[in-house]
Amino acid sequence: MLYQITGKQIDIGEALQTHVKTELGEAVAKYAQRPTDANVFFSKSASEFACEAVVHLSTGLTVQAKGKSHEIYTAFDNCCEKMEKQLRRYKRRLKDHHKERAEPVELFGGASYILASEAEGGESEPDSLQPIIVAEMEAKIQSLSVGEAVMQMELAGAPVLVFRNEAKNGLNVVYRRDDGNIGWIDP
Repeated sequence: MLYQITGKQIDIGEALQTHVKTELGEAVAKYAQRPTDANVFFSKSASEFACEAVVHLSTGLTVQAKGKSHEIYTAFDNCCEKMEKQLRRYKRRLKDHHKERAEPVELFGGASYILASEAEGGESEPDSLQPIIVAEMEAKIQSLSVGEAVMQMELAGAPVLVFRNEAKNGLNVVYRRDDGNIGWIDP
C-alpha cells in the first residue's frame, strides 16, 4: 500500500510516519483485501490535533475517518479506531463485493461546483438569478448497486452519494435522512 502522510503546518517525524504505516496497515489488511493507497492528514487547531485518513481499496471503494485529540498519536489512534470499526461493520459485504466483481467499480466523470453563500444580511436582492460559482472541479461518479452505494456512503462518512445504478443504468442518489434512515432517489 502506498502512503501519503502530510501535516498542515506540522512537522511529521519518522516515528509518527512509521506508527501510521504499521497501525493503519494492520487495521486495513485485517478487513479489506489489497488496499491501494492511503492519505493521512494531520492538522492542529488551538491545542487540539486532528487526523483525517482516506484509504482507497482495490475494488474502487473509499474508506474515510477522522479523529481528534490533544496529542497527535492519540488523534491518529482515534481515527484508526473509527476506520477499523467501519471496516469491521462491512467486512462480509466488502469481501463478497470483491468476489462478485471481475473488475473494479467503474467511474464516470462529472462536474462539481461550489456556490457562494448569500450575503450576511440576506435581505439584499441579487443583480441576476445566476449563482456565483466559487469553485469548479471534476467529480467521479461510481457505477454501483444500491446496496453498494449505501455502503460506500457509510464508509466515506458522506451525507449524500450520487451514483450510477448498475441495474437501471441511470443516475441515482442515496442520502441520510434527518430521522437516521437512508433515502434513495431513483428518477
